[in-house]
Amino acid sequence: MPDTHSPQLEPWQWADSHWQKLVHQVRAGRSYRPKAWKDGARCAVALSFDSDHETNELRDGGKSIGRMAWGPSGNRVGIPRIRKLLDRHGVKATFYVPAVTAMLYPEEQRALVAEGHEIGIHGWIHELNSVLPREAERDLMHRSADTLEKITGKRCVGMRTPSWDFSPNTLALEKELGLMYDSSLMADEDCYELLMHGEETGVIELPVEWVRDDAVYFSMHRFSSLRPYTPPTDVLEIFRRELDAAYEDGGIFQLTMHPHIIGYRSRIWIVDELIRHAKSKGQGKGGVWFATHAEVAAYARANAA
Repeated sequence: MPDTHSPQLEPWQWADSHWQKLVHQVRAGRSYRPKAWKDGARCAVALSFDSDHETNELRDGGKSIGRMAWGPSGNRVGIPRIRKLLDRHGVKATFYVPAVTAMLYPEEQRALVAEGHEIGIHGWIHELNSVLPREAERDLMHRSADTLEKITGKRCVGMRTPSWDFSPNTLALEKELGLMYDSSLMADEDCYELLMHGEETGVIELPVEWVRDDAVYFSMHRFSSLRPYTPPTDVLEIFRRELDAAYEDGGIFQLTMHPHIIGYRSRIWIVDELIRHAKSKGQGKGGVWFATHAEVAAYARANAA
């Protein structure tokens, strides 16, 4: 009789206890959805930017000078345009920053914090955290948090894993770090509490989605089959429909972007149009509330219905 707990078996041969254990490592708990957002707003708008810069090439041991030259465009072109746009609209956003990026561009992070934006943890070198041994993942998470705090003067309260995935240890390590929230998973469209082996953790998930990520539509790699491209007008339409639906639903419009992707002349206007469209619904009671991811997670937890 086969050992039905053996991971070498095909999934349909697993014992129920085996697949149940896998599913319940990290699971969505109670929903944290307020009846209304701050000041009576109907919808929370949470814009985020993953400042990967050179780490996109470095994380896989890459040595391409061309690919590493693409990264600094996020610092030299993308971030200045994004800062200027957000300042013009009076909107605060969240920037998830690998520690290596922060060390390469410390003044970039300090300027963002000085302008009221949030900095969140995004790994050490944009590593694939989901396959790391526990001690390696723990060391990188702690070093990343310490590095960002040393550079910005503020301790991060949230994290977006660089792989948009968890290892079996990630949630426990986030809890150990004392993080208030995570923004890496996709079990819902509203904030929810993360459960670990069925137990409450107190860590709030502010969910992401590939549909609401600029890289899905624009990223390419010259020497691989990764060459998707969607016209900017179509991307705006997708994001705008997501925003309109979130507004009608009374939920969150969360968006993930990358300075080295969205920051080009032919694309940055997408962010401008989205902000204008959101503002056309009004701000405050019955309208939208622009907030950082930390502000959204904290408000959701404190005011869930």
